[in-house]
Amino acid sequence: MAKDLTTAEIRETGLSPYAVAISVSGFDLVGDEPLDFGGGNTGPAPYDLLTAALGECTAMTVRWYAIQQKWPLDHVEVTMTHRKGGEGASSPRQDVFTKTIRITGPELTDEQRRKLVEVAAKCPVQRTLEGTPLIVTDAASG
Repeated sequence: MAKDLTTAEIRETGLSPYAVAISVSGFDLVGDEPLDFGGGNTGPAPYDLLTAALGECTAMTVRWYAIQQKWPLDHVEVTMTHRKGGEGASSPRQDVFTKTIRITGPELTDEQRRKLVEVAAKCPVQRTLEGTPLIVTDAASG
């Protein structure tokens, strides 16, 4: 689904202590922390973007699978939540993401709906989060 290498450039903007300009794949976004965390609330916070990325990938994966199967999916909608700890978490610091998936398609069978929800749990971003990604941090010269 995605290309092999994605490069994102993130630069401070000075609009708040944490405000950043994000450039990725030809798109310009902004990020920041909320006011109560010392930011200027000029854009979504990092966990907002991570939560949205998981939901985006989920919706796209469901759509992709329905296209592959030639199933009559009219619309897919994903609502995501993210929290630290709470019910079901193994510790107060464990990240808990919850997906609520709405599948519209009057001609879909119950089995097709069940399969689409099953596929939603296999999107690439979810697999990355559930896996053991390697994150290398280097200092730029100059």
